[in-house]
Amino acid sequence: MIESSRIVRLSGFGGSQSADGYLYRPASVEATADVLALARREGRQVVMRGAGRSYGDASVAGEAVVLDLSRMDAVRSFDATTGVIEVGPGATIETLWRHGLDDGWWPAVVSGTMFPTVAGALAMNIHGKNAFRVGTFGESTLSIDVLKADGSLVTLSRDDPGFTNIVSGAGLLGVVVGAKLQMKKIESGELDVHAVSCGDWDAQFAAFARYEATADYMVTWIDAFASGSSAGRGMFHAGFYRHPPVVDQATLRPSAQDLPDTIMGLVPKSVVWRFLKPLNNRVGMRFVNWAKQTAGAVLEDGKLVGQSLVAFSFLLDYVPGWQRAYAPGGLVQYQSFVPREAAPRVFARQFEMQRERGLENFLSVMKLHRPDPFMFSHGVDGFSLAQDFKVTDANREGLRLLAEAMSDLVLEAGGRFYLAKDSLLRPSDFAASLGQAGVDRYWAAKSAWDPDALFTSSLARRLHLDPRCVS
Repeated sequence: MIESSRIVRLSGFGGSQSADGYLYRPASVEATADVLALARREGRQVVMRGAGRSYGDASVAGEAVVLDLSRMDAVRSFDATTGVIEVGPGATIETLWRHGLDDGWWPAVVSGTMFPTVAGALAMNIHGKNAFRVGTFGESTLSIDVLKADGSLVTLSRDDPGFTNIVSGAGLLGVVVGAKLQMKKIESGELDVHAVSCGDWDAQFAAFARYEATADYMVTWIDAFASGSSAGRGMFHAGFYRHPPVVDQATLRPSAQDLPDTIMGLVPKSVVWRFLKPLNNRVGMRFVNWAKQTAGAVLEDGKLVGQSLVAFSFLLDYVPGWQRAYAPGGLVQYQSFVPREAAPRVFARQFEMQRERGLENFLSVMKLHRPDPFMFSHGVDGFSLAQDFKVTDANREGLRLLAEAMSDLVLEAGGRFYLAKDSLLRPSDFAASLGQAGVDRYWAAKSAWDPDALFTSSLARRLHLDPRCVS
C-alpha cells in the first residue's frame, strides 16, 4: 500500500510548476524494481526525478509515484587509463569531474550547472558549450542499464536500437539505473578563454563563425533589452583546452577547481540572491544587462585569460539559489534550436516581439550545435537561444501567448525544442518539431517499452506523450 505520509509537493527548478506526488527514494536497483511493482499493483503512474534541475514540469506529476534516484550515487568503477567510468543513476556531473580530475579526465559533456544527475542528463540528453564539437551527453555514453516497466533489467550499448530512444526519452520509457561513460582526457584544469564584445546580432554570429574551426567551447550572452542598432549586443567567449608539454598537475586537483563561497572574501554567496531580488524586474534587469555589457566591453574585450574548467563550465553555480530571486512566481525558460540560415532572423524577431509586449527576458544565452540521432533530439546544424522569463500573476497569460508566437517562428524555420527547459510548448508544437516520423518513432518505442503507460510526468501529460491523457 502507498502511504499517504509520502505525499510531498515538488516543483521544477524554475519554481513555476509543481505537483503533489508519493515520494520514494530507493537505494538499490532491487528496491527500485520494488517501487515499480508497488505502483503497478496500486494503479499509480511513476514520474522520474533526480536532482530536480529540469526547469519546468518534467520531473513532477500529480498523484504519481515520484521515483527519486539521487541516493544511488555510487561510482561503481573507474579506469584511470582509459577514462571509462561506471556510475549509479544518482551520481551527478560534479561526481564525474571530481572523480576523474586527478587522473586527467573531465566529463566529455557538461551542462551549465554541475548538479544534474547522470540519469537525468541521459533522460534529457543534455548539451554544453561544446555541443557544436562533441554533441550531446548521449554521444559520450557507452552503455546504460535500464529497468523496464515490468521490472526486468536490460543493458543497452550504443548499437542497441533502444539506446537512442531511452537516451533523450524524458524518462517516459524506462528507468536508467546505471551508465558507463567515456571521459575526456585533459592535460590541464584550465582553459584559455578569449572574450569578444559584440555590438549587434551580426557581430555575434560572426564571432561564432570566426572560432568554430578552432575553439573547444563557444557561448555568448545577449542583452535582450538593447534595441535599434544595438539589438543583439553581448559578450562572446571561446574556450580552448591547454596542452602544456608537461601535465599541469596543480590545476588538476579538485581543490584548485572549487568555486569560492564568498565574493571578495567578504559576502557569502549563499545570501547573494537576496540582493538580486530587488533588481529582479524590468527596470532592474535593464540596468543589470547594460552594466554587464559595459563592463565586458571595457574589461574583457579582446583579452585572452586563463580560467578553470569549473569556473568556465558552471556559471549557473556561481550564486547558489539564484533562482529564488524570481520568487514567488518563479521563472520559465524558453529555449529554441534553429538552423544556421534562419537563426539570425528568428532570434532577432523573438527579441523584437518581447520588447513590443514589454516581456523582455532577463537572461539570454546562445550556443552552436550539431544534429544528433536521438529520439527527442534537440540538436540542429545551427544555434540555440535560451531565455529566462520571470513569471508573475500579471504576465503569466502574456508569456504563454508570447511563447506560442515565438514557437511559430521556430517551426516555420524547421527548428526544435528541448524538454529539459520546457514549460510552455503546445502539444502541436512539439509534434510538429519532431515530424510525423519522429512522432511515430516515439509511439512505437512507448508501446514496446511501456505498453501500460506506467511512466509519465506533467510534461508528458501536457504534450500528449502519455497515452492515458490522449483522447
